Amino acid sequence: MFTKAFRVKSNTVMKGSDRRKLRSDISAAFPSLSADDLNELVPNKEELNVVKIYAHKGDAVTLYSIHKNPMFFQLEKQVYPTVYTLWRYPDMVPSFTTWAPVVQKLIGGADLMLPGVVVSSAGLPVVNKGDCCAINIVSNRAPVAVGTAAMSSSDMRSSGMKGKGVNVLHTYMDQLWAFGDKTVPPIVSVTDTSVQADGEMDGVECGEGEEEELMKNEGEESEGWDGSEMAAVQSSCQSLQDLSLGKQEKEEETEEAEQEVQGEEEVDDSRSPQEQMDSLLYQCFLHALKIKLKKSELPLLTGTFLRKHMASCCPKGKHLDIKKSSYKKLSKFLQTMQKERSLVRVKELSKGVDSIVEVDWMNSELRSFRIPDDWEPPEECVEQGESCEVVYHPPEITPLYGVTARLQPLFQDTHQKKGAVLQASEVRTIITEYVKRNELVHETNKSYVKINPVLCDCLLEKSEYQEVEVLKWDDLFSRTLSKMQACHQLLFPGHAPVVKKGQVEPIDITVASRGSNKKVTIIKNLEGFGIDPAVVADILQHRVQASSVLHDVPGAKDRQLVQVQGNQVQHVGRLLLEQYQIPRKYIQGLDKAPKAGKKK
Repeated sequence: MFTKAFRVKSNTVMKGSDRRKLRSDISAAFPSLSADDLNELVPNKEELNVVKIYAHKGDAVTLYSIHKNPMFFQLEKQVYPTVYTLWRYPDMVPSFTTWAPVVQKLIGGADLMLPGVVVSSAGLPVVNKGDCCAINIVSNRAPVAVGTAAMSSSDMRSSGMKGKGVNVLHTYMDQLWAFGDKTVPPIVSVTDTSVQADGEMDGVECGEGEEEELMKNEGEESEGWDGSEMAAVQSSCQSLQDLSLGKQEKEEETEEAEQEVQGEEEVDDSRSPQEQMDSLLYQCFLHALKIKLKKSELPLLTGTFLRKHMASCCPKGKHLDIKKSSYKKLSKFLQTMQKERSLVRVKELSKGVDSIVEVDWMNSELRSFRIPDDWEPPEECVEQGESCEVVYHPPEITPLYGVTARLQPLFQDTHQKKGAVLQASEVRTIITEYVKRNELVHETNKSYVKINPVLCDCLLEKSEYQEVEVLKWDDLFSRTLSKMQACHQLLFPGHAPVVKKGQVEPIDITVASRGSNKKVTIIKNLEGFGIDPAVVADILQHRVQASSVLHDVPGAKDRQLVQVQGNQVQHVGRLLLEQYQIPRKYIQGLDKAPKAGKKK
C-alpha cells in the first residue's frame, strides 16, 4: 500500500477526547498491551498528531504519529501498528517468520506466500483470516512487515502450506517508514531457532529469474548459518542497514534531480497562453504516467488515457484543453513525447485508433517528476477509496453483410456498390422493395415470390435454373444473406465503430498436455474483444493460485495467448462471462471444463 509516495491532506494535533477513543480502539484491537503500554503509546501530555493521507491508489488512510514517527495507521476503521511500534512491542501481534532474502521482495510490494514461511518447533501462530499479523526473519524477531492473514492457521496447515499467507500492507523501508525518522530494525534475540523448513525460497510472488536469485541468496544465507547465533543476528541486521543506506542514497539523488527539474520549470508570468497550456499538458502527462497508468492497462487507447488519466491530474482551477496548445491534437503531442523524449511508444493497433503500447518507466524525467502540492484527487476517487481506473465494457457486436459482385444487380437501384456494408434489416428492406417494385409477389399465394432473371442469376444455383420458379420470403432473404460477404462491427463505448470482414473470431479456450500428464489451459484472441491478455493472466494467477504466462501467437503480429497451469476452463469461463460479460456464443471451448468428480 505504501510502496509509492502518498499525499498528505491534513496534519493536526489530537484532542484529549480523541486520545481516549484511540486508546480504547488500540486496547480492543491488541488485548496483549497493558495499561502502561497504552499510556506510553498514546500519552496524555506529549504531542500526538493525526495525519490524513491518500495512498497512491486513492485509499484514505489516517496516521497517528508521535515525535514525527507514525505509530499506527487506520484503514477502513481497522487500526494497524507500524514497524516503529512493533520494534518496541514485537509480541503485540502474531508473527510469521521467513528468510532474509524474502524481505527484499516484500519491500517491493509482494505478499508473503506460505511456502516461504519458516515454521518453528512451536508451530504456526494462531490467527484467523483477516487478523493483523507481522513478519520477521529467522535471525531477528524485530518485525519488518505488517499485514493481514490471508487464511486461518488451521487452513494454512490443511492446505499443505501452499497459497498466500499474509496480505502485506506496510513494510520496513516503504514510504510510511520513510515518513518517520528512518531508523533501522533493532536486534531482538530469537528464543527458538529450531525450524522446520525444506529450504525452498518461493515464499513471494516473483517472475522468472527472480526465483533463481532467491535460491542463490538462500544458499549464501545457509552457508553463514553454521556460525554462532549472534553472528547470524548481526549479519541479518547489517544487511537490512545496508539496504536502508542504499535507499537513502538513491532518495538523496532523486531529490537533487527533482530540485533541478523544478528549477527548470520555474518560469515567469510572461509566457503566452499557448506556452502555459503546453506546460500544463506536459505536467498532466507525467503526472498520469507516474501515479495513474498501470502496466497492466497497456495497450491503452490514447483517448481513454487523456479522458480518464490526464484530465484527473489537472490542478484545481485549471482546465486541460489540447486545442489551445501548440500541438492542437493529442496524436501530435504523443508523437512528440515518443520521438523527442522517448517516454511512450504509440501504435495503431486498429484502423484509425492509436494506443499507448509501452511506457519507459525508468525515464529520468518521469522518475524525477514531483506531484504538484495544489493537486487533489477527484472526489469520486476518494469516495470510492480506489484509483480512477478504466472499467472494461464489452463491445457491442453487430453482424453485417457486404455487397458482392454477383449481387450488385440486385442492389443497383439503391445505389449500393460492391463492398457496401449493410445490416440484415437493411438487406431485408431493400429486397422487399425490389420485389414489390418489380411486381414479383405471387398472384394467388402472397407468401411466395416469383423468380425473375436477376433473382435467378443472383440467388439460384445452375442446377436450379430450370426447376425453381418461386421462393418463399424467408428462403429469399436467407439465400441473399448467404451470398453476401460476412462482416461485423465492433462498437466500444466512447469510441468510433470498427468494421471488419469475416465472422467474429471467438475467444478460443483449449486444454493441452505438457510433459507427463500435465495439462495447461490456453486462451487466445482476447485482443479481438479489447481485453488485455496481461490483465487476464494476472487475475487468473491470483484466482486459481497457479502459474500463468504469456506467449506470442505464431504468425500473428501483436497477439498474445495466455497459458495457465492445469485445466482452468471453468474459472476462465466464469471470468469472461461474469466479469467481462462476453456473450457465451463468442467463447469457444467452454465444454472442455473438467467433469464433476474427475481430477483437473
